[in-house]
Amino acid sequence: MFKKILIANRGEIAVRVIRACHEMGIAAVAVYSDVDRASLHVLKADEAYPIGAPAATESYLNIPKILDVAKRSGADAIHPGYGFLSENARFAHACADAGVKFIGPTAASMEAMGSKTRARQAMEKAGVPFVPGTSHGLESFDEAAQVAQRIGYPVMLKAAAGGGGKGMRLVHAPSDLKSALEAARSEAERSFGDREVYIEKAIVNPRHIEMQILADEHGNTVYLGERECSLQRRHQKVLEEAPSPIVDPDMRRRMGEVAVRVAQAARYTNAGTVEFLVDQQKNFYFLEMNTRLQVEHPVTELITGLDLVHLQIHIAAGERLPFRQEDISIRGHAIECRIYAEDPDNNYFPSPGKITLLLAPAGPGIRRDSGMYQGWNVPLDYDPLLAKLIGYGTDRDQAISRLTRALDEYFVGGIKTNISLFRRILNDREFRAARLDTGFLDRMLERNENKKSDAAAADVAAIAAGLFAALGANASATKSAGANGASRAQDDDSRWRAVSRREALR
Repeated sequence: MFKKILIANRGEIAVRVIRACHEMGIAAVAVYSDVDRASLHVLKADEAYPIGAPAATESYLNIPKILDVAKRSGADAIHPGYGFLSENARFAHACADAGVKFIGPTAASMEAMGSKTRARQAMEKAGVPFVPGTSHGLESFDEAAQVAQRIGYPVMLKAAAGGGGKGMRLVHAPSDLKSALEAARSEAERSFGDREVYIEKAIVNPRHIEMQILADEHGNTVYLGERECSLQRRHQKVLEEAPSPIVDPDMRRRMGEVAVRVAQAARYTNAGTVEFLVDQQKNFYFLEMNTRLQVEHPVTELITGLDLVHLQIHIAAGERLPFRQEDISIRGHAIECRIYAEDPDNNYFPSPGKITLLLAPAGPGIRRDSGMYQGWNVPLDYDPLLAKLIGYGTDRDQAISRLTRALDEYFVGGIKTNISLFRRILNDREFRAARLDTGFLDRMLERNENKKSDAAAADVAAIAAGLFAALGANASATKSAGANGASRAQDDDSRWRAVSRREALR
């Protein structure tokens, strides 16, 4: 077993891995940029080393600096977390060359699955179902037009080296294809340094469901059940749950077996996730493979009772998986909310700054993976994820109830967060009925805005009706009461006007 592990990351995932190391009796080494000097992962680690300026390219993405720290600290393994260098085949190669174990898949597996077009080619050979489209980059607009005509609109253009919604364009009609293709290529080049774009059939209102797999270095591969990841904003996951409300045991087995076949085709080892799109008839199609630990891994841990970070480390140390597929069972239901430093009422504008007060939830069925503390300054330089709040119950309704209660207890002062958004989601009738797809969140927010507009219009109408009624009554009183009555009516009218102005300004 390793004696010392360097965590090449920051924030809540770095804290999560440090805690796993300590539970296993392994020393943990942190690295930090100048702006992260006082971050929680630095305070929790046994050793911490500065690696440069806040820009990720000068710190958390700087391979020579990270390997230099590994050498100076005597770390014999590196855990990349997620994001940054976690899916960088060049980093995995560099770790091998430096004699440091990379806790993750091999560079060859990353390269096989890192390009979506190469992955589709490999899956085609393995007989894995995937969305109709091309398995190579589009060479011209004419080719794109021909393929789109054959598979039918709407179609989706995707960057081959993409992720996080970058280099993606949904095209509904032939007249939009040319401009969308150029826009997708330009964004792909800016984001990934690669203009390659491919095309596939757009599935209308799909669900996004992923399957967690584990594979050791002795040929054993298992699946650990699925996660429902359909609640997304701009192709970024917001809330995840496990198991999926629509997946029954037979569908889970079939999806799991396909996921294992994907992993074996890529000669994959360690933890990984195979992602699927599921249409309204519950047909599922291979989307891509994430060759790392996922942000949402806690929901799988809660329903299986397994610690994925521990297992990652054991696998990297050359150990066999301590169980077989038939040993894995799913119990209960878990839902995760990603807590971001952003303002959902102001177009999700980032909200950096000092956390002046932190009231964290607890109680039965609540787990919180966090990278923040009271008094910490949230930097603007990185992804705004602060923490993950997870609710667990014997069934979905109990998980929702516990998570709703925990969100009511959660308060982060000094900055804006999206906690209020999750309260709206969990109280939404469509969500509680599990009527989900990747367009759910946009529809829910639109419904809420329409309700606000209707309520505001109703308030204005009520005020106006009261005002007109008062004016009519006052006019009648004026005719019958004479000058003294007119004076009194004017006073009443003035009071109504004052009240209506106050109500309108609320």
